[in-house]
Amino acid sequence: MSKPHGGTLVNRMLTGKKKDRLLEEAEEMKSLQLNSELRKDAFNISTGVYSPLEGFMVQEDFDNVLEHSRLSSDIAWTLPIVIDIPEKDEYSVGEEVILKDENGESFGLMEVEDIYGFDKEEMAEKIYGTDDIEHPGVKKTMQMNDYLIGGEIYQLKENTTPFEKYHLKPMETRILFKEKGWRTIVGFQTRNVPHLGHEYVQKTALTFVDGIFINPIIGKKKKGDYLDEVILDAYDTLMDNYYLKDRAVMSILEAEMRYAGPKEAIFHAIMRKNFGCTHFIVGRDHAGVGDYYGPYAAQDIFDKFPDIGITPVFFKSFTYCEKCSGAVDGFICPHDDEHRENFSGTKMRKMFKEGKTPPARMMRPEVAKNVAEKEHKFVE
Repeated sequence: MSKPHGGTLVNRMLTGKKKDRLLEEAEEMKSLQLNSELRKDAFNISTGVYSPLEGFMVQEDFDNVLEHSRLSSDIAWTLPIVIDIPEKDEYSVGEEVILKDENGESFGLMEVEDIYGFDKEEMAEKIYGTDDIEHPGVKKTMQMNDYLIGGEIYQLKENTTPFEKYHLKPMETRILFKEKGWRTIVGFQTRNVPHLGHEYVQKTALTFVDGIFINPIIGKKKKGDYLDEVILDAYDTLMDNYYLKDRAVMSILEAEMRYAGPKEAIFHAIMRKNFGCTHFIVGRDHAGVGDYYGPYAAQDIFDKFPDIGITPVFFKSFTYCEKCSGAVDGFICPHDDEHRENFSGTKMRKMFKEGKTPPARMMRPEVAKNVAEKEHKFVE
């Protein structure tokens, strides 16, 4: 099992008398309201998913991440984890601020360490590699408030989720992997329902490790993506029918898809390292959107991070070959392209939207039936 990123699994879940006192005093303290995505970031900091972060980034870390893809401590880190605020003078360095959710309920505490301005265009260009406002990450960046506030945080309450039965914290997955006797674990990130190409990749990786950790992203996605409940139900169906029970575990990751391509691939690997994974599957155009990144840019970037502490597992391409009668990749299939058919997620989504189901050579019939029966399948 891997060590946590930075060496120590962060735990900022506050308990005991200080927690009780802060919850009692919360209404008298200055507060900062976070939207649902920022609250998820806060929870991921507090439970160690974002180890070694102990809070939202101060300027030194923010600048270092933009310039060097590393924290000021020189630990690899590729995406800024920040809170934006409209007015610089609303808060003061050194004060304690209660964090509230969208409903105005107190859930955390920030010890304000820094308040600073930033260049939105520079941030967008250095994180997403483009300033095109059509890129969803760029668009969101340009809509941010003008200042960032940073400092260590504490979580006072557990986050609630409609998918609680799928939720495991890094501390819990590490215990579970140990109980299963897994020393090597491969992580698989997904925001789609599984087709046979995904299954081929997962089971190929599973042949040389002890277990697989299927870790769907749950949270805000772009229009046309599958709904969270559709993805989870489809994976339940696949795993119940086609996976050995003692070799596969599924747990959700509540986080926003940023569509930052290569830099997000590194970020995703770091998170799975914190869950205990020793390996991480990186496919074609991982975390990409549109044509902003080369098909293998998310794999090539790992050459720049030899110290990341988790082994990437690369798959260049995989197709269905009618002559091989199954999923293959270019390293093992000798047949011409005329006998191959790509596992096109776009094509399968289109079929579902038209009331059709993908054929058995593309998706397990049980999974296709499960998805087809859902009245609502996609983000609108």
